[in-house]
Parts: sequence; structure tokens; C-alpha cells
Amino acid sequence: MTQALNGHAAAAPAAAPASGPAPDELERLAARVDKAVEAASQLDENGRARADELKQAIEAFHKAAIVQIVQRLKHDPRGKELLFELVDDPLVRALFAMHGVIRADMTTRVARVIDAVRPYMRSHGGDVELVEVRDRVAYVRLHGSCNGCSMAAVTLREGVEEALRANVPEIAGIEVVPNEPGPALIMPETIGVRDRLAGWVAGPRVEELPPGSLRRLDAEAASILLINTDNRLSAFRNACAHQGLPLDGGLFDAASGTLSCPWHGFCYDTTSGECLTAPQAQLEQFPLRVEDGRIWVRPSAG
Repeated sequence: MTQALNGHAAAAPAAAPASGPAPDELERLAARVDKAVEAASQLDENGRARADELKQAIEAFHKAAIVQIVQRLKHDPRGKELLFELVDDPLVRALFAMHGVIRADMTTRVARVIDAVRPYMRSHGGDVELVEVRDRVAYVRLHGSCNGCSMAAVTLREGVEEALRANVPEIAGIEVVPNEPGPALIMPETIGVRDRLAGWVAGPRVEELPPGSLRRLDAEAASILLINTDNRLSAFRNACAHQGLPLDGGLFDAASGTLSCPWHGFCYDTTSGECLTAPQAQLEQFPLRVEDGRIWVRPSAG
């Protein structure tokens, strides 16, 4: 094992300069990986199994080492500064993401899966909307031909569930939320059922938070930061993952979709809350919904 790893290291290309590889070099390296994966897929079943085991063994070895490196750097002021610079390099960032050192929160990953299956749903006359992710359960609302009891509707619902379970394995369950009741129906509060908006905080109207803007919303449970990035709304706890200081006075770059902390410069992706400065740091994201043109947020107590 050691001999094989030493041989692998000796065959590696020379270290790149501090500025990182040029975009065309990064593309070449990625293409080489894709070519190797494609070649492995052409092997017989036994060969594919051995190739996959080798791949997983090397990745596990590399991940353990990378996590150790990141943890040591984060706990040393000198290393932390270097780590902040490294994570901005596309190659290093891709490596961290591949090994799960940088990872989006569950709500963001579920939303990405929903966005991916939406074209298929619409091609069959339906649509799917993510309401919230709570206690590892994804709550979705189905529209059009998906919202019914036909075999087509069942197939589409199962397709959403299969995609979520395949891409977000931590999901414990998926619940379909019924469409909003019409005025002719008996409302829950009139029969003693808990208000469906219990725990939700009313925010501004959508037009009061135009694209490229952010707004602070103070609730009993938490201070909330509402952000509109190119018509994509997000809600986060108004606290930097570094020292918990408020972010509402930070620099919001709408073009790049980033928010920089006004205190120590930590930079975040405003759609996922992922910290672009420090691996494994993450803003706490709250469920958000728009109803009758008003933004509603469900914060959790800090």
C-alpha cells in the first residue's frame, strides 16, 4: 500500500505556482479524470468492481489526510490565513467539494434536486415546489397533473422522491403538502386545529426586497437576514459563522452572489450560505416561503 502510494506521488506533476493552474490546465485535469472514469465503465463487472474499490480506497485515504490538514490549518493563525487564500483557488475548492470538506446545507441541496427535476415535471404538465426542509423531512407541494390520484401523478411523485433520496441520502422522509384551501373551505383555526403558519414570521412583501438587495428582519426567535439574489430569495440567521457577529452591514455583491462580513471579511454564497473563505463554515439557513406576495420565514431559536 505504502509503495503504491509512493509511486503514485512520484508520478504526480510538479507543484503548481501559488496562483494555481490556468483555466485550460484545470480543464485538462478534469478531462483526464472523466476519461479514466469512462474507461473504467467499459470494464467487465469484476473489473469495474475492482476499479471502484481502488477509487474509493484512494479517495478515503485522501479525504482523511485533507481533513487533518484543514483542521490543523484552522487552529493555527498562520495556517488559517493561508487556508483562506487556498480555498479561493478553483482546483483546491473543487478538491474540498469532492471530498465533502465544503458542503451545502440540506435545504440548499434539496432545492437543487427540485430544480433539476422541474423541467421533467413541467414536460408532463406538472410542477413541484419545495415548501421547507424540517427535521430531515422534505415538504413539497405538487401542481398541475402531479396534484391528483392518476397513475401519471403517482409516477411523477415517485420520480421526485427517488431523485431526492438518491441525491440527498440524509433525507428521512418526503411529505406532500396539500395546495392552499379555497375560501369556501373551513379554515383550521375555526375548528381548533393549529394554525398552519404557527412558527412562521411575516416578512416584507416581495416587491419590498428587489433583486440585489438584503434586509434585516428581527423576530423573537432570531435576527434574520433576507437576501434577494437575482430573484432567488434566501433567509439566514443574521450571524457570521466566524464569531456570530451580525452580517446586515456587510458588502453584498449581487453580481457574484456573495456577502462579505463587515467585521472580519468572511465571504458567503448568498444562495446557499456556504462560506467561500473557510471550509466547513456555513450560515444557518431558515425555511422561506412566499404567500400572497408576502415573504414568510420560519426561524429556529439560537
